[in-house]
Amino acid sequence: MELLHSAKAPSKQKLLIIVTISISLFTIIPLLYPFVEDPNFFFKQQHPSQTSIVKLQDSVATRRGSCDIFSGEWVPDPEAPYYTNTTCWAIHEHQNCMRFGRPDTDFIKWKWKPYGCEDDLPVFDPLRFLETVRGKTMAFVGDSVSRNHMQSLICLLSQVEYPVDASVNTNDYFKRWTYETYNFTIAPFWTTHLVKSTEPEPGKTEHSVFDLYLDEADERWTAEIGDFDYVIISSGHWHYRPSVYYENQTIIGCHYCQLPNISDFSMFYGYRKAFRTAFKAILDSETFEGVMYLRTFAPSHFEGGLWNEGGNCLRKGPYQRNETQDDVTMKLHRIQVEEFERAEVEAKRKGKRLRLLDTTQAMWLRPDGHPSRYGHLPEANVSLYNDCVHWCLPGPIDNLNDFLLAMIKREEEKGLLAQVRKMMS
Repeated sequence: MELLHSAKAPSKQKLLIIVTISISLFTIIPLLYPFVEDPNFFFKQQHPSQTSIVKLQDSVATRRGSCDIFSGEWVPDPEAPYYTNTTCWAIHEHQNCMRFGRPDTDFIKWKWKPYGCEDDLPVFDPLRFLETVRGKTMAFVGDSVSRNHMQSLICLLSQVEYPVDASVNTNDYFKRWTYETYNFTIAPFWTTHLVKSTEPEPGKTEHSVFDLYLDEADERWTAEIGDFDYVIISSGHWHYRPSVYYENQTIIGCHYCQLPNISDFSMFYGYRKAFRTAFKAILDSETFEGVMYLRTFAPSHFEGGLWNEGGNCLRKGPYQRNETQDDVTMKLHRIQVEEFERAEVEAKRKGKRLRLLDTTQAMWLRPDGHPSRYGHLPEANVSLYNDCVHWCLPGPIDNLNDFLLAMIKREEEKGLLAQVRKMMS
């Protein structure tokens, strides 16, 4: 009663007590209300595997003070993996490394340990994730590595529930999957460059390059993001390909197109412009009110040659923490961060929420996590025979969801603290 009727502002100690109690309730209540609706809730859950592991962890790992969850090293995790290629149907064939005979399994038994954090980054908790995103929607905007990430999330969540196909589009690049118990929907939005692009015609040798409209965002995703609470965008490897660059519907140059009378630009020019345009589309959107996460570049690890010159990735464990990134990876990552920070200034002014899922360094340290030749049959005729771009499932890409859950929980906590401050003002 003293807090309610005192004419003076509450003391810091009392405010701290209220905030602590509120956060505790915020953590506990979501775990209880399924029982309110149905006391037999958990008895009705059909777990896909008897070995499913559901961990309830109360710790939250986020950026706090000197704790940066994205700066750290890989340490052994003997309890991994938390699903297998036989318990999850969502694994794309080319990332199903166990199916195609990869003989080693140590690469799936690691987890990320941040430096300077009182608590480690918790291993992904599927039940906590689903309770946190209950009633919400999430979009993965990007290329096949983005799809790889989304399928990892589906596999991790399969410890609790499988989604049902709720697609309104028959195109596999634009599916929607719903977790009915939690009314949570996830969806991929295929876009090679984030901006409008035209692929070269199959079999056409003349002008066999992409046309990229660097000042026009790809409407296949920008027209839909207003339906989503969380949007995770990423882009990378397609920008290596020969491309003609357009601005204002006019050719301004190209990257490695080898066409006469056209100025040659580096891929970094197009990469920067694509992210600037993508961020602008989000900031200018009148319908998107959610949180956008930029998942930074996930590097490839070809050694001994390029992808089409016999390059391969045969390592069996992570790099040491002091292994330096290659120049191209560092520059692509720097461009992303610079454009993110540039957009963040306007986002704060407009009340938009942009967040950085800065996972490049963690993924750079995992050259052992790619399919290599174990994404297909030995005699298969595939364009990427040694795949050092995508990631085995299960594998290191699962840890991206450790980061994602930590960031989402941080966002929820910030929202609660804002409400408490508003009530106390």
